Amino acid sequence: MSSTHRRILTTLAAACLTLGFAACGDDDKSDKSSADKPAAGGKVITSDPANASKGTITVGSKNFEEQYTLGEIYAQTLEAQGFKVRRRLNLGSEQVAYKALQGGEVDMYPEYVGTALTSFFEVKVPDVPTDADEAYELAKTKYAENKITALERTPFQNTYVVTTTKATDAKLGSPKTISELMAKNPNLSISGFPECRQRADCLIGIRDEYGFKGKFISSDGKFDDLDGGQADLTFAFGTDPQILLTDKYVTYEDDKKLFPPYNISLGVRDETVKTVGPKAVDTLVAVQAGMTEEAMKELNRRVVLDKQEPKKVAADYLKEEGFVE
Repeated sequence: MSSTHRRILTTLAAACLTLGFAACGDDDKSDKSSADKPAAGGKVITSDPANASKGTITVGSKNFEEQYTLGEIYAQTLEAQGFKVRRRLNLGSEQVAYKALQGGEVDMYPEYVGTALTSFFEVKVPDVPTDADEAYELAKTKYAENKITALERTPFQNTYVVTTTKATDAKLGSPKTISELMAKNPNLSISGFPECRQRADCLIGIRDEYGFKGKFISSDGKFDDLDGGQADLTFAFGTDPQILLTDKYVTYEDDKKLFPPYNISLGVRDETVKTVGPKAVDTLVAVQAGMTEEAMKELNRRVVLDKQEPKKVAADYLKEEGFVE
């Protein structure tokens, strides 16, 4: 077990004792086979001076904390191998990021498999495979048609989680599922990222599948929206560290399985794959081995709650997993 995982398990165990978090240790239930893969720690990345002559590799990401950290991990992995790297880690929404990848403005960026299928390749939400491997294989095929290589998916996924405050939940009768919540409270307000408004796996989906009739508030605030009373509910992410604070927040089960698998796949332009070579690609995949849902919650906690810079958090992850000294 790597030092990162020992530290994460210790942190989560403390959280369980302090918060009485019934779901602790249960996050990877839907993805046991991948989450149980051993970390690839202990194999220090070696630098090849020849890589510096292969041109500058541009790594992109979308515009929120987890993406910044992931972008940094991939960028630093390439730098450790001797590549020159440029960062564009605040591209915007998935549509903006994917356009940048297609157009060659960036050479690679991490995207959630379910997002790629529904937003880029027009796969209807009910048609997205619920099995994470099947969803990844479908996305890989779709990406390949656009001259993009989808690298192996991460163990973790970061699904949408409909969330509210504990106080609001009590007023609503403490339902357990989104169906129960909406059956009695269809006119609540909910906040989400601006692109959520047009997404079948977000606002459109809960309207169609769950009967939501309330107001949508376009916002990046999530938990701040709840705390400030701007929204009754929010579309949080499954790896948000605030979800561990069960004395403050409550989540609802997606009982109709609206939200598809959201494991990360690093999309890399085919020409970039040829430029960097198979060893670099294998190394980019190897650094993902420790990215379980618990690990990502811990990394996100460092950025979101501890206010550490994503660059530092990424560097610490690579060091703790044994990839850099």
